[in-house]
Order: sequence, then structure tokens, then C-alpha cells
Amino acid sequence: MPDHASTLQLIGVAVLAVAAVAWAVVLVRLLRLLRRTGPRATAGRSTARRGPARLPALPRQTRVGPPLESVELTPAEQDAFAGLVRQLAGG
Repeated sequence: MPDHASTLQLIGVAVLAVAAVAWAVVLVRLLRLLRRTGPRATAGRSTARRGPARLPALPRQTRVGPPLESVELTPAEQDAFAGLVRQLAGG
């Protein structure tokens, strides 16, 4: 046992090592399960129409955001904004 490491530090390293091994084992099992059930679950579908693979546990994400808004500035406002940018840039 190293002299410079406390008992709690050694226990912490051991717990982290066990957690890393457990994570790796679960990851490998999940990947094997997905690889094994993947072709069976999509056997009736055409591969040309199938989209990217999705994780079933995650909800479907929408790609629609709020509508874009824009406001036209008057020449005086554009000059004021340019002056503010110059002032903030230090020039």
C-alpha cells in the first residue's frame, strides 16, 4: 500500500475501477443485444426507405424551432449600433 495515499483514496480508486468494469460489461451486452435483435426487428422493412437508426428509449426530437424574427434598422440606428460596436471593441 502506498504511503502517500489514504485508505479512503484507495477505496475510491477501487470503487471507480469496479464501476468502469461494470459500465463496460453493460455496454458490451447492450451492443450485442442490439446487434442480435436489429435485423429481426427490421426484416419486413425495405432498407432503402429506412431512416437512420433511432434509440427506442429516447423521445423523438423535433427539428422545428421558433419562427425567425427580424427588424429593419433605420440609418440612425445602424450608425448608433456601429458606434457601440466600435466602443466595445476599444477602437
